[in-house]
Amino acid sequence: MQQFTPEEMTALTQAVVHHMDEWNISSEEMIAVLGLGEEVRPRNLQQYRMGMKAFPQTGETMNRIEHIVGIADALRTTFPFSSQMRVLWLRKPHRRFQRRAPLAVMLDEGAEGLMRVRIEVDCAYGYAINDALHAAQQQKIATA
Repeated sequence: MQQFTPEEMTALTQAVVHHMDEWNISSEEMIAVLGLGEEVRPRNLQQYRMGMKAFPQTGETMNRIEHIVGIADALRTTFPFSSQMRVLWLRKPHRRFQRRAPLAVMLDEGAEGLMRVRIEVDCAYGYAINDALHAAQQQKIATA
């Protein structure tokens, strides 16, 4: 896992909070998507927003941050001229999620849900995951 300096982590924290603010989600939803748990209260998010605190550099948090940034980038690519469409896409029921909204998948399924949503909106990431799984399967067959 890449280690960031305190300054880099603060900037990354602010960027992630900014992405999630653009999604118009509540503070409670933001904490749940980030997997921050009980130690962070909704009122504490302002400290992250202002750069007074940074998210912890744990494997779980960094994994979630990577997916959030990937989702935000893919949504910006998919809907380059409309932030409203990005928010609508996150909140609208989707057939590939059994008629659940992508935001609900992220909230209900945690890191796994973030990855599922990212695969759906970011085809390049989906292809990379599929290729990696296929290569692992081929390796397993070859060694058997």
